[in-house]
Amino acid sequence: MSKRAKLPPSFPALVQAYFSEYLTQQRALSPQTIAAYRDGFVLFLEFAEERLGKAPAAMALANVTPELIMAFLDHLERQRHNSVRSRNARLAALRSFLKFAGHRDVASL
Repeated sequence: MSKRAKLPPSFPALVQAYFSEYLTQQRALSPQTIAAYRDGFVLFLEFAEERLGKAPAAMALANVTPELIMAFLDHLERQRHNSVRSRNARLAALRSFLKFAGHRDVASL
């Protein structure tokens, strides 16, 4: 009897689990904090889609590179004119997601 290898979760599944399970149930964050994280993530996904030429549903965790994140942070400051504080809040949301995703899909990191 052979065991089938467990496939790693897809990027969309990780994002969904992050918002629906981790932030709401495990961390019990306020709806306002979750909305702020969501808004930052939407901005990041729009930027990544334009930069990578991939729809968010087609992305993989491995596509979220340090170079992509740094370019996104630069975009927030230069094109969107976000303050350093706003930029860092977006970075905190991404770091939190990557920490969560790293526990679920170690191989992709």
